[in-house]
Amino acid sequence: MRNAPTILHLDMDAFFASVEQASKPSLRGKAVVVGGLGPRGVVATASYEARVFGVHSAMPMAQARRLAPNAAYLVPRFGLYRAISEQVMALLRELSPLVEPLSLDEAFVDLEAGGAAWDEESARRTGEKLRTDIRAVTGLTGSVGLAASKMLAKIASEQAKPDGLVLIEPGTERALLGPMSVRTLPGVGPATGDHLRRAGISTVQELAEAGEDELVRLLGKAHGHALYAMALARDERPVVAEREAKSVSVEDTYDVDIHDRLRVGLEVQRLADRCVRRLREAGLSGRTIVLKARRYDFSTLTRSETLRGPTDDPAVIREAAARLLDSVDTTGGVRLLGVGVSGLADYTQEDLFAQAMPTGAVAEAPEEAGAEGVVERPEPVERHWRAGQDVRHAEYGPGWVQGSGLGRVTVRFETPQSEPGRVRTFLVDDPALESADPLPLVPDLPHPPTSLTDPPGTPPDGPGGCRAGNVGQDVEAHRGSDTGPGSQGAVARA
Repeated sequence: MRNAPTILHLDMDAFFASVEQASKPSLRGKAVVVGGLGPRGVVATASYEARVFGVHSAMPMAQARRLAPNAAYLVPRFGLYRAISEQVMALLRELSPLVEPLSLDEAFVDLEAGGAAWDEESARRTGEKLRTDIRAVTGLTGSVGLAASKMLAKIASEQAKPDGLVLIEPGTERALLGPMSVRTLPGVGPATGDHLRRAGISTVQELAEAGEDELVRLLGKAHGHALYAMALARDERPVVAEREAKSVSVEDTYDVDIHDRLRVGLEVQRLADRCVRRLREAGLSGRTIVLKARRYDFSTLTRSETLRGPTDDPAVIREAAARLLDSVDTTGGVRLLGVGVSGLADYTQEDLFAQAMPTGAVAEAPEEAGAEGVVERPEPVERHWRAGQDVRHAEYGPGWVQGSGLGRVTVRFETPQSEPGRVRTFLVDDPALESADPLPLVPDLPHPPTSLTDPPGTPPDGPGGCRAGNVGQDVEAHRGSDTGPGSQGAVARA
């Protein structure tokens, strides 16, 4: 443990929802819920106005709609969130070389390693300046915790929410932790909390009083030792700047179980392509292709194939995923599909053709098309509009989709810097209406990168073209973490 509060934990306030409120003036101060909008969708983030009604992250979207029927329900715009996250992480890296991202909106910083703080006064000054800089660059707010350890810094940032700063002075940790619930400590989830409660342990003070031997008896050696140390405010974990990427994966949960084998195959191909995009965004390639299928009875099957070398080639990964699918029985229907790549590397195997061919396979020359062959023309695909999607109209300018259905799409025309805008309704195939990139939240700053959404033609999974994928499962590059389950790895490396 240090004797100065030089470990900082930053947690952006209701990040996804706050970005949406900043982008859409008509939603400021109102309940906003971001997540998968289908019947099986899950809440990714709820604004503080929505939390008043009991809505919280990881809640089924159907339950959230019952609790807050008048809230705005929007699909996530991960590309924009990643762009803003990079702006925030860049500010953190100006403070120290030791920045440990836990997710897009959360990170630890070792202020001492960068010379940004060495005592209580300098740490508080640095934390306040960081909050000011984040608001200036992104227009958003973040909460800062400062303490002598990672565990306490994270607890402090929770106490600081929303839009605050809390510093835990060294020497006061035990008194602060004592009356808190055991669920405050990392690694104490609902099951462990209930187990401890049945043993008469509800607070951190009672945990410390129980003693190490009793905790080992109740929870096992490793967990018991760790919880006892945390109850005494002992946490020696360092801030780790570079976390090894372990896998990149994507998955979707479907509103209605898919029974058609051809449709299942097409979904796997689409997921493979999305996984490749994530790989390339992270500058990675991988050797092991993984297919995940959750069937109608909730049983989950996982299949994997290891290639001869790492690749980020979409054809190779699509073919491997298709071979894996051949070994999965989908007769009764599937409710979830996923494709992932592990065994990651920072380079790509050159012999891609050899990888694409299964062992023992012989390449066949493609058949020449007959002179009288018929060229099939694809049917025009109906455009789908998702709630929250950025659009631009030739006459009315930029706006966002409020909803769609029955062949109509409703758009509110406003920008981050405008007053709340007017609403207009169009036919879904109106040629004057098109998808657009998000506008910057703060004027005179670089525009967020393009390609922030799935490419045109990506099939929708829910009503109105919204994705029904479980947002909490649509995963970026996962990185090993000692902060417990639930944290998402950031694609960008520190």
